[in-house]
Order: sequence, then structure tokens, then C-alpha cells
Amino acid sequence: MENTFTYGITGNEAGMTVAEYLKSRGYSSRLVVRLRNTPGSFFVDGTAVFSTCVLKDGNQLQVRVAEKRSSAAVEPVPMDLDILYEDTHLLVVNKPAGMAVHPSQGNHGNTLANGLADYFRKKQEAFVFRAVNRLDKDTSGLLLVAKNGLSSSLLSGQVERREICREYLAAVCGKTDACGTVSVPIGRKEGSAIQRIPDPDHGEAAATRYERLLYNKNTDLSLLRLRLETGRTHQIRVHMKYIGHPLPGDFLYNPDFRYIRRQALHSVRLSFPHPFTGEVLIFSAPLPEDMACLFPGQELPSFSRPGADPDLPTASLSPWDNDF
Repeated sequence: MENTFTYGITGNEAGMTVAEYLKSRGYSSRLVVRLRNTPGSFFVDGTAVFSTCVLKDGNQLQVRVAEKRSSAAVEPVPMDLDILYEDTHLLVVNKPAGMAVHPSQGNHGNTLANGLADYFRKKQEAFVFRAVNRLDKDTSGLLLVAKNGLSSSLLSGQVERREICREYLAAVCGKTDACGTVSVPIGRKEGSAIQRIPDPDHGEAAATRYERLLYNKNTDLSLLRLRLETGRTHQIRVHMKYIGHPLPGDFLYNPDFRYIRRQALHSVRLSFPHPFTGEVLIFSAPLPEDMACLFPGQELPSFSRPGADPDLPTASLSPWDNDF
């Protein structure tokens, strides 16, 4: 499978080499090197060129990105997947709780990667699993997947520039403040391969903002809306425990399973500019039943939005959003 991308060279772009131009368009250095080592990757006005070719005003640059063969190590397994959006370059899927994202020790054949391998096999398309954001096995909700090497490179750049906004809903123990920010570095717990701890001295910077939406006095649980300024492993789970409001059902940080059998965390909204068109896409996933039932008789927040919203990030956002 091969994707061809065409660019018209104008104005200030003249004088750049092909490699310099592609990096200015968001191509990663790693991808440029791979293309440089693949014959037939670059064409200027129909003629094959090297990455060192200097571009001129009015040139038409074509870049051919050959997709790798399907991930041989990922076994295709038929699954019912909740795919909310798909185009040539990316897809957004609503992952259920209990499904690991990719194969690992103890998770073989029952992961999202296995399901997508089967999905693309049936479509007779090459498949290399490239999850742009990651969710823990027991965290439900929205996950973004790049379908080719270029979209993966561009979306990874958006992650680094914090152009991909991820919002979560979490049930936590106790009644929190109406809103707040948790800023404390997070590091790996000594002797554990997976557990994280607040580590002001040696951890990586991490910040989480939250707003309380609902409170159930009978169970002493709050429903929070959260947004990450950083994306550290287990960030929400660690930060909420740090301020004295751990998530119920969290086997690592608060193994209290009275109300729910998994950490009460859901990726509810995902918004980002399309890496090729620039159109802002917004997706939402309803709160799963096991979390919704923690707040009986209360009106659950709705994050339902159309797939594209050109007003983001100005008029469509609440004052709370604009604080980020």
C-alpha cells in the first residue's frame, strides 16, 4: 500500500531542500530518513529527486510513502469495535473497559490491536498498529489511531505541541473542591514495573485540572471532569490519590471494589485539528453504564458534539475550557 502526497512550493519555501521542507511540514526526522533510504520517494515536477534537491517557486513536490507490511506479530481476532470515525489517515475508536490496547504479557489475542488487525484484514488493507494516545486496560473511552506512517508522524507532533485535547470523566472518593489543579511530578515506584508515585524530587512534571460535576452523598463519590496538561503514566489515578480522592475500583492505588470493579475512569472527549486538512474534529463517548450507575437520579453531563466543530477553540468553549 502506498500513499502519495502533493505539495505546491511557493514564496518562502523556495530554496529549501526536500528534507528541510518536509520537516517544516511536520514530517519527523525518522520518517524523512526512512523515505530518503527508499528509492522513488521524492518527485519534483514528475522527476525523481533526492532529499537534498533544492526546491524552486512553482515546483510540485510529490512524496510517496509506502506502508509497511501488516504487523505480523499481531494476530487478527474478530471483534465488535465501536469505530466513531475513519478516513484515509486516522480512525477514532471507543474502547471498552477490560480491553488492553496492545499485546503484552497476559494480554494476547484480546487487545484492541488484535481487533483492528482483523478489521483491516477484512478490508484487505495493510495494518501497522499506531496508537496516538494510550489508555490503560480498565480505562474506557476514546482512542486515536494513525493509519499510515505520515499521519502517525504528524499526530505525534501535535501531541508534543499539546494540540490534541483529551478530557476524562472520573468517579473519585469523597467530595472534592469545586475545581482545582494538581501539579506534582510523577515517577516510577522503586521495585515496581508499573506503579507510579508522586515524586517531587526525581519525577517528571505533571499537571491535572479538574472540575466537580456531580456528588453522591450516599456513596460519598464525586464525578469529575479532568483535562491533562501532561500525559504521564497513571497521571489521573496518581494525582487524585495524592489529594486524598482516589478512584474507586483501582486495583493499584485504591482496591475498593464496593461500587465498581475497575478504576472509574473514562476518556470522554477528544479534539484535535486534522493533520492534513486542519479541520478541527471533536468526538465524544457516553459514560459507560458501570460509571453512570454510581450517580443514580442525577443528570449526567453530555459531551455530545458533531464530528467537526470549526468554532473550536474560541466561541464553542466554556470559560473553564479556556483556562487550559
